Amino acid sequence: MKDHSWSPPQILIVTFVSLIIFGTALLMLPFATTNGISFIDALFTSTSAMTVTGLIVLDTATAFTMFGQVVIMLLIQLGGLGIMTFAVFIYIAIGKKIGLKQRLIIKQALNQSTIGGVVKLAKRLLLFSLVVECIAVVFLSVRWVPEYGWFQGLYASVFHSISAFNNAGFSIWSDSLSGYVIDPVVNVVITLLFMIGGIGFTVVFDLWKTKKFKRLALQTKLMIVGTLILNILSFFVIFLLEFNNPATIADFSTLGKIQASYFQAVTPRTAGFNTLDIGQMEESTLFYMITLMFIGGGSASTAGGIKLTTTLAILLATIAFFKNRQHVSIYNRSLSYHVIIKALALTIAGMCVVIFTTFVLNLTEDAPFLTILFESVSAFGTVGLSMGLTGDLTFIGKVMIIGTMLIGKLGPLTFAFAFATQSPDLVKAPEEDILTG
Repeated sequence: MKDHSWSPPQILIVTFVSLIIFGTALLMLPFATTNGISFIDALFTSTSAMTVTGLIVLDTATAFTMFGQVVIMLLIQLGGLGIMTFAVFIYIAIGKKIGLKQRLIIKQALNQSTIGGVVKLAKRLLLFSLVVECIAVVFLSVRWVPEYGWFQGLYASVFHSISAFNNAGFSIWSDSLSGYVIDPVVNVVITLLFMIGGIGFTVVFDLWKTKKFKRLALQTKLMIVGTLILNILSFFVIFLLEFNNPATIADFSTLGKIQASYFQAVTPRTAGFNTLDIGQMEESTLFYMITLMFIGGGSASTAGGIKLTTTLAILLATIAFFKNRQHVSIYNRSLSYHVIIKALALTIAGMCVVIFTTFVLNLTEDAPFLTILFESVSAFGTVGLSMGLTGDLTFIGKVMIIGTMLIGKLGPLTFAFAFATQSPDLVKAPEEDILTG
């Protein structure tokens, strides 16, 4: 008799989709919006919030009431920290034992390699996230309470803290954070939030308990060094490319140009906030940002994309091949064959999703190719940046972006493992080479 029990990837997908549908129902309530909302727009908004993407078909500031905005905020928190993180808290609260099946699901949700310590990781993740968000609320309140008053200032601080830490990019202002493009407090607090949330919680906890760089896990070393290099490189690229662009930073002071370039350099790796008009940027800048969006943040984080460590694994494997080395090594450690194959599979799967989405949108949407490609990668990387296409998407276009956001959040490999038939190769066939290159 066949075992018809669901696998952890299947349970994760069904749970995620169920919560998206529940969020859709809440957003369709009469008091959630100012002028009503269609099912597809509610579904799009709920999916964008749960997948912490930030793409919007309706202006969050004007189309939704405070109730609707709070629903979006809660969906962001639930989707960003992970369903299973909250499930662990509920299990503990009611005194229920967390069994092997639940641990396997948590392992899948948090993108861990083993089930050892996943419950402890989930508990630490929830506590750490809430503490960081509360600290951010305090700093943002100092800036926004004097400007908007106690209630609105606190509300804006809470909403943007949750949205930034979870790398969602939703804002209760129509122009996102463009009004604070040269505000040092907003720039520093918001970017620190989405960098901490996007670097990976295993990295954060490793840094917390390990004080010396040499003793850090390889994952932590690669994320820290890779993030620093990529962020510094991105800052200079955007600063130089946009320096004379009158539609972005040309009219700012030197300090203003530095702040604007810094914010827009770190936000494409899934944060989704913008302080500049994305549609007015140079095409070279936009293409570079597409690359950043596809790479994304860190594993076991609130960020999307194929992940920085995936990119580094493929890059290191390529370098090893050119040097005719048999092993992929970094920091006196060798990467396993399984890690390289997984990184390659994830990258190819991600590219296939982006190519298919871009192809379909080119058929259904009346927009330039670069705009469509930008939108597709933004959805897959759960970034939320847009050149202005989202609000004009056709019905098919919205459905495509919804699917792309969902795959981008849960990961293409999760869907592959959920629906593909697993057939381990117990017998190795004779080897034979083929011509490549």
